[in-house]
Amino acid sequence: MLISSNELMEQIKKPSLVLIDCRSYKDYLEGHIPGAVNLDFFHYHWFDTSKDGIKAFEKQMENLLSFLGVTKDKTVVFYDDVSGMSAARGVWLSMYFSHENTFMLDGGFKKWKRSGLVIETKTNGFKPEKFSGKINKEMIAGYEYINKKIGTAKILDTRSRDEYDGNTIRAARKGHIPTAVNIDWILNINEDGTMKSLEDLAKMYDFSKNDEIIVYCQGGYRAANSFLVLKMLGFKNVKVYLGSWGEWGNKLDLPVELNQN
Repeated sequence: MLISSNELMEQIKKPSLVLIDCRSYKDYLEGHIPGAVNLDFFHYHWFDTSKDGIKAFEKQMENLLSFLGVTKDKTVVFYDDVSGMSAARGVWLSMYFSHENTFMLDGGFKKWKRSGLVIETKTNGFKPEKFSGKINKEMIAGYEYINKKIGTAKILDTRSRDEYDGNTIRAARKGHIPTAVNIDWILNINEDGTMKSLEDLAKMYDFSKNDEIIVYCQGGYRAANSFLVLKMLGFKNVKVYLGSWGEWGNKLDLPVELNQN
């Protein structure tokens, strides 16, 4: 699920490559990897994980992947500044539609630039294609499903400790989903923006491979990064809670847990 700068450089001119810069358009204009199109995934929050809400999400994302020009024969690479959350969201989305050849650029644009590789500033246009993929329902969770799974599934909160404890409030209510454990997603990456080694990551995520793991954050972006880490570590049953705290924390009928400090 990771591709290095050198590996990407070898594929940069292949017509089968779809390269997506997930940073802001401002950052993209200041310089990007040659051939990349820009799509800032932060414009695509989704806080309705009812049955109809997830159906609508799938339809919109299918249209988005069509707009990007993704087809079954394409290799898709997402990148942002580092091995970050926006690019991870793109990889998770591709995998959700069962697209196999999808990667995140390890170290992101900062590593690319630091390596002295070629950069361009011209804007690249989209080349839309009709996208269709098989949806993998085993990779997503909605609030109703999670509410039933409290106490049986391993729930992983990938937000900051202050958000988890309720010191930072970003919804109508503060705290976390009951029984959730907290491992901040930022611990997944090294200081240089690359992903930590599998050995180091395995020490952090010392869970049973038999666990069903549901990851969440505020909007499903940081959670996507930890989702990729868990998949790289060989965990089979991992789901992203798409609505995350942006939905859960605003639904007053759902249970909330607060740490007693």
